[in-house]
Amino acid sequence: MSVYSTLCFLAAAAMLIAFVNSKIGKMQTTIAITAGALVLSIGIVIAGQNGWFNLQDIAAEQLGKINFESFLLKGILGFLLFAGGLGIKLPNLEDQKWEITVLALGATLFSTFFIGGALWAVCQAIGIQFDFIYCLIFGALISPTDPIAVLAIVKKMDAPRRISTQIEGESLFNDGFGLVLFVTLFTIAFGSEAPTVLGVGQLFLQEAIGGIAYGFALGLLFHYLISATDDHSMELLLTLGIPTAGYVFADVLHVSGPLAMVVAGIMIGNWTRYIGFSKESEDHLDHFWELVDEFLNGVLFLLIGMSMLQFSFHSEDWILMSIAVPLVLLSRYLSVRLSYVGFNHYRDYNPYSVRILTWGGLRGGLALAMAMAIPAGVIVIPEKNIDVREIMLVMTYAVVVFSILVQGSTITSLIQKAKNWESQNS
Repeated sequence: MSVYSTLCFLAAAAMLIAFVNSKIGKMQTTIAITAGALVLSIGIVIAGQNGWFNLQDIAAEQLGKINFESFLLKGILGFLLFAGGLGIKLPNLEDQKWEITVLALGATLFSTFFIGGALWAVCQAIGIQFDFIYCLIFGALISPTDPIAVLAIVKKMDAPRRISTQIEGESLFNDGFGLVLFVTLFTIAFGSEAPTVLGVGQLFLQEAIGGIAYGFALGLLFHYLISATDDHSMELLLTLGIPTAGYVFADVLHVSGPLAMVVAGIMIGNWTRYIGFSKESEDHLDHFWELVDEFLNGVLFLLIGMSMLQFSFHSEDWILMSIAVPLVLLSRYLSVRLSYVGFNHYRDYNPYSVRILTWGGLRGGLALAMAMAIPAGVIVIPEKNIDVREIMLVMTYAVVVFSILVQGSTITSLIQKAKNWESQNS
């Protein structure tokens, strides 16, 4: 079966789960799709182990053809981040610019090194020779909150404005920063040349600053193109050029495509929306991109749920998976709490802010895609042929599944408490 055929069947399965959930389950759609895919995967594994039917190898082979890393990082990520940027309101972003900057940069950097150091210490204590640089790479890929998961789950729960802006803004910008940090550490660990401080600094600046500048130029170009036509169909079609050719060209320029998509999306959503689009296109812009976002999210979260079919699990993996979840949660809490120590000197906040940002700091497909980019064959436990990639994948998968299914489905009560507090104190 071709890759296209596999994606078609996966899309149909995601839509079927979403439809059944809308009639029976009433869960948030992406949570329902992930849970449904996970149950299906577990069922396939159990059936194979009991000799009822053996589909695991076939399913794993078909999923392997898709190449999750390329599908997300070099494909649909541009669409999802651009759609997220379109929904960001610039006045709200302006009001929370320093909080978002600190959370996206400072908290992510703190979390990367906290997770890296703590994981290295734990591995040394239990006798697993996991080098410090690999621990830092795991910290870099798991520290950023995933904008895809956050926007798909938390944004639709109508959190108080400041909290919602912080969660959305942080997830969009720390995603790009986290990718740049990951690429930098990845180059140090697996690059063919010995890294230098100057070289690492140049790579970081090129990816981050270059991505922001490129996104601004891209947004400006398409603003003038959209303003030059009154054909509403053409106006909407032009927006597709940003996450397609625009995203691919960022890779050619060796700048951060994710950051570029966020910046371009914010420009189109806050500037072109009001002075470049015709009235009809302005009305249809959000509906068009919500449909694109929902469809791609459905396929992505189904892939997340079924990814376990491609993994091998050893006893050491289960130990590290059980360590990874509380470690990431602790790191998230500390990074947010320390940030708010500074914030509280300048402004009063909802008392539930730290708890919501901690529990609402979801991880998703982006972290899993980065983990899949780790090269295989760097053996850590020779007697069981366990390599760095396997350890990275199983730890990331544990955090992602817990994040989507447990955190995503239980954060509603916290948000409701925050809303009640604001209504009582307004």
